[in-house]
Amino acid sequence: MLTVGISNEMEKEVTKENTAAALGSGMLEVFATPAMVALMEETCLKSVQPELEEGCGTVGTGLTISHVSATPVGMKVRCASKLVEVDGRKLVFDVQAFDETGLIGQGMHERFIIQSDKFLSKAQKKLEKSK
Repeated sequence: MLTVGISNEMEKEVTKENTAAALGSGMLEVFATPAMVALMEETCLKSVQPELEEGCGTVGTGLTISHVSATPVGMKVRCASKLVEVDGRKLVFDVQAFDETGLIGQGMHERFIIQSDKFLSKAQKKLEKSK
């Protein structure tokens, strides 16, 4: 059952592949904001997935974050998430990212609980309409 307070932590090493230069979000070889966002979303997703009914998942629908410090290749980044609100199918998380020296990013992330088959069917119909 989904309850406020569910938390999770994940860690990732900064490599050339997840830098701003590699992902096209900047020119420097430091941990990219898109890579931090992906780690934040994954940390939140994995915190609640085991609590969902069979055939359900969550999708990200909102993210308000700040990326406050650069992290060079070779350092580790740790992300911590905490579920702070459950409103029907809407889930709101407080999320923070740290490197080995301190806070590098923080914010709020919103996800919605979906029925996976129904969600994919709706997306597929969109493709069919576009042809």
